[in-house]
Amino acid sequence: MDLLILAAGMGSRFGGLKQIEPFDEKQNFIIDYSIYDAKQAGFDRVIFLIKEENREIFEETVGKRVAKYIDVAYAYQKLDVLPKGYTLPEGRVKPLGTAQAIYCAKDVLKTNFVMINSDDFYGADAFKVAADYLRTLPKDAKGKYANIAYYARNTMTKNGSVKRGVLHFNEKKELTSLVESKLEWRGEDIYAVPLESKEEMKKIPSDSLVSMNMFAFSLDIIDKLEENFAPFLDANKDDLNNCEYLIPTLVSELIERGEASCKVLSTSSVWHGVTYREDKPEVVASLAKLVEEGCYPKDRFGKK
Repeated sequence: MDLLILAAGMGSRFGGLKQIEPFDEKQNFIIDYSIYDAKQAGFDRVIFLIKEENREIFEETVGKRVAKYIDVAYAYQKLDVLPKGYTLPEGRVKPLGTAQAIYCAKDVLKTNFVMINSDDFYGADAFKVAADYLRTLPKDAKGKYANIAYYARNTMTKNGSVKRGVLHFNEKKELTSLVESKLEWRGEDIYAVPLESKEEMKKIPSDSLVSMNMFAFSLDIIDKLEENFAPFLDANKDDLNNCEYLIPTLVSELIERGEASCKVLSTSSVWHGVTYREDKPEVVASLAKLVEEGCYPKDRFGKK
């Protein structure tokens, strides 16, 4: 099974390249914990989707060491990886979004796979849930996707608001809509509002299921990306400096057109991440506690 790790973005609010920020006394990164959990769950190859100019630092700090216990491959997110005949305005710098990221890895991906962010701690149960789902899919499955969903209370920070995809689903636990929303703690309650809404924030149940951008895909998602990329660029021809080709948006469109289904699979894992630099001490303490509880080996990840 393949794990695609999206690692091309910079952490602007955090103030640096979070992917290679040490988070324990052995100088391990959050990405190390994800790869360890994935390996334990049965994944046997990791694909790093990075900026080509970061290849050397990634290989020296993560790639060579990780390659000792799991197969490693690389793909590069480039702004010129577009459908034939299309270009972006000169001067655009920021990546084109998560859907284009997977599109950039299309020649490396060879089987059904799971996608995650590099700078989020997902937890062992999340990888087990994802791996169990992939094992149910035949190799030639079409339009079979899943979102590994977290309880909202397990994804929050006390240091500000966060962006989460609030998930809506039917009685079969199939996704019907994903609403990108702003969430924040207010006392002991969680309040949320859709990003595109001018409404006031409203209280939501703390066990509402939200997306942390952990998706499992049958390999045909590559075909869907290619089919829909040019229409996306055409629809956004007046905003090519800012538009983003996003995987949640594409998945939602495929569901609406009856071309795919997406299971909502809940996990008991607690997300940890550094949305703001003030979050780091809490993440460091949480990871240390997991090590002390025996969730991770004390001589973990082969790093001295």
